[in-house]
Amino acid sequence: MKNTIESGLFGLAVGDALGVPVEFQSRTYLKQNPVTEMFGFGTHHQPIGTWSDDSSLAFCLAESLCSGYDLNDIARNFVKWYNEELWTPHGKVFDIGIATTHAIHNIAKGHQPDLCGGFSESDNGNGSLMRILPLVFYLQKENDIEVIYQKVKEISSITHAHFRSIFACFIYVIYCLEILKEKDKFEAYSEMKNTVSVFLKDKKFNPEEIQLFDRILKNDISKYDESEIHSSGYVLHSLEAIFWCFLNSDSYDETVLKAVNLGEDTDTTGAITGGLAGIYYGIENIPEKWIKNLVRAHDIKDLAERLLKNIN
Repeated sequence: MKNTIESGLFGLAVGDALGVPVEFQSRTYLKQNPVTEMFGFGTHHQPIGTWSDDSSLAFCLAESLCSGYDLNDIARNFVKWYNEELWTPHGKVFDIGIATTHAIHNIAKGHQPDLCGGFSESDNGNGSLMRILPLVFYLQKENDIEVIYQKVKEISSITHAHFRSIFACFIYVIYCLEILKEKDKFEAYSEMKNTVSVFLKDKKFNPEEIQLFDRILKNDISKYDESEIHSSGYVLHSLEAIFWCFLNSDSYDETVLKAVNLGEDTDTTGAITGGLAGIYYGIENIPEKWIKNLVRAHDIKDLAERLLKNIN
């Protein structure tokens, strides 16, 4: 599993770092000025290879999972990132979502971690989806889908507790687990749909909420035109964009560049897509120059090795 964890964490951070300089740029702008290489400065005026809160919070989750599954410890790591610069690229938080900020304040006040995230419909940014990947490695040997759903729900709810955010994370995790079985990406897509469909059979979830995922679960998201794929910070847009980019590309670099060049929430779309593409294509297929440019690459490698050692 070693290369898989390393591939996933590096895949996520590289995708994130590619997107940081052009965050909030429109698709129209990026059609005329596409990202083709990793570069620095831009939107957040950060040096080349700088990753954002997306990777930071994923690394905080991975750090905690090195010692086992403890929701309070995961939540404490998020507070440490915010207050004490744990897993920041340069010792300073420079990008954070509103929902995550609120949740971290709630954690710091001593609230139960899985009650800290927003529960309302307006609390469906992509802030829990962007950091969920390390849980995939922790759950790789778990065969009980109810346990998988419960863990995803708890970890998402630290910052995003609405069903829509939780279910988006669940779909992503189930798909990544299928990819870890070394299946072809289209076969894995079909298996994920089947698994989720069976899971939903005896559930009393709001059917209107489930229906929102029809483009992924009932149709083939890869067949939609790019104009029908959105790339805002809304969790459903992010999930659709990830699947669309991944299923319509044939290499790691093509996948992440496609994701970033969709525009708007470029770092997060790049990060979530990059994590998935990383575990599928392997670290050996992530351009070496991008890994070399990545801030704290040695620390990320060390984290991947510790996570591997502690979850085996």
